[in-house]
Amino acid sequence: MVIIGVAVLVGTILQRVSGSGVGLVVAPVLSLVIGPALGVLVTNMTTTVSGFLIMLAVWSRIEWRRYWLVGPLAVIGAIPGAWLVSQLSAGWLSIILGSIVVLALLLTVSLPKLPSWEGRVPGWTAGVIGGFFNTTSGVAAPVMVIYSRVSNWNQQGFAATMQPIFMTMGAASVAAKLIMDSVGEVDGAGLDLTWLFAGIVAVVLLGIVLGGLTARVVSSQAARTLAMTLAGLGAVGAIIRGVLDLTV
Repeated sequence: MVIIGVAVLVGTILQRVSGSGVGLVVAPVLSLVIGPALGVLVTNMTTTVSGFLIMLAVWSRIEWRRYWLVGPLAVIGAIPGAWLVSQLSAGWLSIILGSIVVLALLLTVSLPKLPSWEGRVPGWTAGVIGGFFNTTSGVAAPVMVIYSRVSNWNQQGFAATMQPIFMTMGAASVAAKLIMDSVGEVDGAGLDLTWLFAGIVAVVLLGIVLGGLTARVVSSQAARTLAMTLAGLGAVGAIIRGVLDLTV
């Protein structure tokens, strides 16, 4: 529990300072410590809480028309994602998680200019695929970044609207996994989900406060570099762990 709390706290602080998604840091780190299925479930719970709390702070900048285009469709993507989690071994889940995080990092630094694609279809598509990615890996960033580029979404509106979208994706992922009993490690680890969720709420609140203080002395660029470094190391570690699980 202590390791889970530290990972969530660091991820929330870095999200508050740099704007990077909390799942990008938390998911690969927790997958190494407590396993990919349970690690992503905890990440989904964290995303739900952080998305809700940050949503309250940026409420006036949220573009609700965009949210209703993307958010509800995440529920559809979460269902096959939860089924896949229940079918794959820990090794394959680790490899998928690590690969998606690496993809997210590459897109962050090297995504070329993309052609415009307006209308409802790209939003619906991003919602379904983002919900699937979020459920299987805890990271929907690659899909949402691509959608923001092709739809010419301004950064301020995108950053604010992503909070209720992340909240919805996280909640849909948790609900789908619990209903379909996709994460057997919960019972094996002896975790009480009620207390776990309450603990996550407390840690995220603490992380937001500490992140606000940290932002006064640490630049967003430095925090973003640290977040990407931790995410990259965690992703590579997850891939290596997955390969070893499959071959040893």
